Amino acid sequence: MSDTAVRVRELRKRYGDTFAVDGVDLDIARGEVFALLGPNGAGKTTTVEILEGHRRRDAGEISVLGEDPGRAGRVWRSRLGIVLQSATDAAEMTVREMVHHYASYYPRPRDPDHVIELVGLTSKADVRTRNLSGGQRRRVDVAVGVVGNPELVFLDEPTTGFDPAARRQFWDLISRLADEGTTILLTTHYLDEAEALASRVGVLVGGQIVALGDPATLAGRAQAMATVTWSAPDGERSVKTATPTKVVAELGTQFDGEIPELSVTRPSLEDIYLGLIGDQP
Repeated sequence: MSDTAVRVRELRKRYGDTFAVDGVDLDIARGEVFALLGPNGAGKTTTVEILEGHRRRDAGEISVLGEDPGRAGRVWRSRLGIVLQSATDAAEMTVREMVHHYASYYPRPRDPDHVIELVGLTSKADVRTRNLSGGQRRRVDVAVGVVGNPELVFLDEPTTGFDPAARRQFWDLISRLADEGTTILLTTHYLDEAEALASRVGVLVGGQIVALGDPATLAGRAQAMATVTWSAPDGERSVKTATPTKVVAELGTQFDGEIPELSVTRPSLEDIYLGLIGDQP
């Protein structure tokens, strides 16, 4: 079995005269959490739909779990889990009924009751989905997406509309799935979410990958100029520098060791991302 879950070379998809995807190369390792970022219209949805086998490409080579999505059959599809942005619509079914129902579609599903426990809904197992909160319904979507015991899960904007507490709980759930060895391809507009969950991110702009790497070093982030800020007698002072440790040491001698309101910051992932996408929405 290959260590690569997704391999893409020179992927292209055109609508009329516009390339939605224009020469994308991408590798995702088995067991990796990969975040695909980009502004609206960048080509994220088209790329993911092609990888899922739901949209035909115009050109390029693709291997997803060792098969071409454009020609793969039902057995291959049973190895995928897909959690769409819109919630599963089965309001009158209970959580238990829903998860057991979807488990019956797969040849080697997970134990449905264990999946319900995994997503933190054991106490809600006999509650109809229409009576769940938005965050709880989203957990049902994930349960449905993983009950087939997939090797690869696609998550499309999984926490849109969540409050901060619900988002943190959901992140814990995704981390647990990753710890079990599930490969996850995540699309999100939340940069903190990508940084918290993904081992690598790719930024898609105008149908092309413009940056690829781990969040901490993406597009030279680790080597970017740092900003040292402190409180001086005449007010707040700051300086941008490539050698923040040296600046802090020099300030330490000026202030006899304790530097008032000292902070040292480098560009955030959001700063890097906004620089990459330019004036895209």
